[in-house]
Amino acid sequence: MITEWRNVVLQSKHQRQFLADVYFQPNQQKKSVIVFAHGFKGFKDWGAFNLAAQHFAAHNFVFVKFNFSHNGTTLAKPTDFADLDAFGNNNFSIELDDLGVVLDWINSADFPVDDAEVNKENLNLIGHSRGGGIAILKAKEDSRVKQLVTWASVNEFGKFWKQDEMEQIKKDGVIYTLNARTQQQMPVRWQMYEDYFNHQERLYIPDAVKNLTIPFFIVHGIGDETVPFSAAVEMHQWNPKAELLLLEKCNHTFGAKHPMEGAELPEDFLDVCEATIEFLKAKK
Repeated sequence: MITEWRNVVLQSKHQRQFLADVYFQPNQQKKSVIVFAHGFKGFKDWGAFNLAAQHFAAHNFVFVKFNFSHNGTTLAKPTDFADLDAFGNNNFSIELDDLGVVLDWINSADFPVDDAEVNKENLNLIGHSRGGGIAILKAKEDSRVKQLVTWASVNEFGKFWKQDEMEQIKKDGVIYTLNARTQQQMPVRWQMYEDYFNHQERLYIPDAVKNLTIPFFIVHGIGDETVPFSAAVEMHQWNPKAELLLLEKCNHTFGAKHPMEGAELPEDFLDVCEATIEFLKAKK
């Protein structure tokens, strides 16, 4: 039987609270921890993420997922983009700090899993899409992270920003991106770009990938319509010790949609989970 702690409230370093979930199977065995970071326009309960959490817990991991503090959801509405002002004021540094808060919480006395059930010394990150980039950067700067997995990850923030567009964004202060599912116009403010340029040493993913020394597993779908699989190939070239898995015809979300239909993981998503479990158990 999987034990779930849902919607635990954590305090960010940026004047907002955010929610986290914990999944594990009580059996008096020390279990490695997985922390999952969602992507842009994502949230912890999107699509197949709850099913994935249960799957990893059933395979003897403590699985933690969370909403970034400025992802646009709220404590009262964790699956809706109910605070677009927060979304517009998100940036990469905030997300890195939020992930750090989660790691601190896991290593604190407030973490709800009994010490007999968890091995806090074996802490692993999984990041999807933009969350993959955040996971890479955190793995590079935080020695508590022992293994890293990216799913359909970006490999450089700002890679496709165009100079003329940047000048327009700086002038207007904001751009809007359509959420095709909700039809909301999601604001992205100039401060996000400014944060990147002001902290590029911390936020430059290619250098982080090249300097990673921990086990690193890169998973990407060849049919990814959002982040081309060439991003995964490049990361493997930058760090040949990393393991690379390219999945034929697999899309950006590995067959998952929101809201989720059915109670089973999509076949592609299950393949990703199984490959990730094999990697993490082989390396621990």
